[in-house]
Amino acid sequence: MPHAFKIIDSPVGKLTLVARGAKLAAVLWEVERENRVKLGELVAEQDNPILCETEHQLAEYFAGQRTQFELELDFAGTDFQKQVWQALLTIPFGETRSYSDIAHQIGNEKAVRAVGAANGRNPISIIAPCHRVIGMNGGLTGFAGGLEAKRILLKLEGRDTAVTSHNQHSLF
Repeated sequence: MPHAFKIIDSPVGKLTLVARGAKLAAVLWEVERENRVKLGELVAEQDNPILCETEHQLAEYFAGQRTQFELELDFAGTDFQKQVWQALLTIPFGETRSYSDIAHQIGNEKAVRAVGAANGRNPISIIAPCHRVIGMNGGLTGFAGGLEAKRILLKLEGRDTAVTSHNQHSLF
């Protein structure tokens, strides 16, 4: 079954929203690395209900009117990846966590690198806020949308103030 998609403009560039049935399956970047997220056949559907709702909620988020998304998500990945992606959903707006924090949260504190790899394959960027995961020293680390997009998202959530991590590391 093909996936429905819709391309939207945003403050961090063009985003491709992808649905599988009635659920959101991906938010992809304009600078997307080939095969980072495997989806199969895509068919444009400008009026797809979940894609339109995602576009609406993202517009509210970028306008500073939404701090939490209310969308049905369909993560496709390994059990470990899904565990990491579910942990991302628990990071509050305006806060950050380290890869180590996520590894501890999922009960696998030695899996820091695997958490980083799973984070990098998160198919539902922004909604599952992988941009809120930073290095242990508080620095910005790799991000599928690019570090500038990550900085923009974190500044948006920090309301133009320095965002600090769970461990009180300064980002800026």
